[in-house]
Amino acid sequence: MTVAPWHSARIFISTVVASACLASAAAAEPQPCQTASKFGPQDEVGNLNHVTPAKTLAATKLVTKGKAYRLGIETNKDTPAYPPRWFKLTIVQPGQAGGVTLGPTRSSYNDDIVTGWNGIGSQIDGFGHIGIDNLYFNCNRAGDFAMADGLTKLGIENVPAVATRGIVLDMAGYFGTDIVKEGTPFNRAEIEGAMKRQGIASIEKGDVVLFHTGWLSLLGKDNVRFGSVGPGLGIEGARYLASLGVAMVGADNPSVEVIPFEKDSGAFEVHQILLALNGIHILENMNTEELVEDQAWESCSRWGRHASRAPCRRSSIALVSGSA
Repeated sequence: MTVAPWHSARIFISTVVASACLASAAAAEPQPCQTASKFGPQDEVGNLNHVTPAKTLAATKLVTKGKAYRLGIETNKDTPAYPPRWFKLTIVQPGQAGGVTLGPTRSSYNDDIVTGWNGIGSQIDGFGHIGIDNLYFNCNRAGDFAMADGLTKLGIENVPAVATRGIVLDMAGYFGTDIVKEGTPFNRAEIEGAMKRQGIASIEKGDVVLFHTGWLSLLGKDNVRFGSVGPGLGIEGARYLASLGVAMVGADNPSVEVIPFEKDSGAFEVHQILLALNGIHILENMNTEELVEDQAWESCSRWGRHASRAPCRRSSIALVSGSA
């Protein structure tokens, strides 16, 4: 049967209109909530989804010297912490009072009791740490998952083993100082300026970005200053890194974000942007000094976690990075 030209045109127009309506409806579909994950309603790892086997394989090709760097710092009773956190370690010898030993070979041992808070020393902030008006990453409300004996969702145990490209930005070198002054924000201009200075062409999806500020040199010398203020990531800088799809952001200070906060910003708004809104983990108190000394600007970074027995919002970590 021959279809009249006007009839064909009408069919074509109807199809276009129907397709446009479907596209418009899809575009108009509301986001489930402010903190919804782009990886779906069940997602609990955020931008770590960008760390694929291909990403890991590419990162291994950055290793040329094979030197490993320990990025964690020692945690003890004197380590400065955000109030009211504290840390105490007690060494005991169970069942060995009075010099008693165990078995025919007279075994003896020391054991450890840790009391205090997880959020001290080198640490990774999980998505259950900071939210926006009790709304956390991927539409999880505090009342639904934050229990006194642990988190039922967004716990740090969800963080997988990670091997990816790591970048350290020497902000102390960029500003021409040993220690960047507290209250100094790192926004897009500063990030790109440090990259240009170091010859880093790009920051890519799934990367770990660390800022070196020299702040760890204050440990044991000015603990009050170390734990109360600091240079760090600004709001625009956080949004910029989020737009690039980074997996983790860290620094050699306790806050990672700038303190005092930028003018007209909220309390820990950078944490909100990274954790709650974009699914980017935060690494605090990273020892970046040796990386900077060796100018290991790009590396294959391997990140581990110490899984707690019950889900918790953050955990102590030991970190290793392969030298570029």
